[in-house]
Amino acid sequence: MSMMTRTARSPLRHVVLAGAAVAIALTAGCAGGGRGKRDTAYVARDVESLYSAAKVRLDAGKAKQAAALFDEVERQHPYSPWARRAQLMSAFSYYLGRDYSQAIQSAQRFLSIHPGNKNAPYAYYLIALCYYEQISDVERDQGITQKALAALDEINRRYPESEYAADARLKIDLVRDHLAGKEMEIGRFYEKTGRWIAARLRFEKVVDEYQTTSHTPEALFRLVETSLALGISEEAVKYAAVLGKNYPGSEWYSRAYKLVGRYSPDASAS
Repeated sequence: MSMMTRTARSPLRHVVLAGAAVAIALTAGCAGGGRGKRDTAYVARDVESLYSAAKVRLDAGKAKQAAALFDEVERQHPYSPWARRAQLMSAFSYYLGRDYSQAIQSAQRFLSIHPGNKNAPYAYYLIALCYYEQISDVERDQGITQKALAALDEINRRYPESEYAADARLKIDLVRDHLAGKEMEIGRFYEKTGRWIAARLRFEKVVDEYQTTSHTPEALFRLVETSLALGISEEAVKYAAVLGKNYPGSEWYSRAYKLVGRYSPDASAS
């Protein structure tokens, strides 16, 4: 798990996630049966005691056992109202056990069967979290990061006023910054190896698609560098001017101004 993922787990996310799971669990009532020591998920039981046994395992921190038992609720009693609750609780249990693939599958199954259910926003949020918590550092492939961004955007699009959207918007900013960081890493590599045009394409992508991220000032400076390396000083001056207008006090503007003055003395970067 990347540093970004560890540090971005906001208190809001914990409150929202746990609160929703508790609400789903409480809608199932307070069945008192089935609280024995049996751990197997394959014993035929009445729906209330089976659901209760799953909840007991979950409360005890046995997420994988709980998930298996919640799955059994649906398997043994597919037409019971408890099955709908169990589907989402299964997804939550898999998530707690860090079995993200199963959690996503369970949540998607819930949405495919109950798209208009009142707990649908929570299912979308859970899917987004599963992708989000698998984001790797910028040295690795960012396919999961793109999926996390798409899932977070989906929550914000479908349920903009929900409690989940507020946390999703915070995470969207962090994910976009992470993706911009990946583009910068690739661009720096190309620049270091003299592949100026390939480097420019990466830095331009940051400026065009991730302009609100923390990487934009450096991207503009790198565009000054690559423009000068390609002999197009007018482009270098243009990017330095954008830097000066938007980030006048930054180190990157100071460096760009000096660089343009050194290699294009007749041009003004201000």
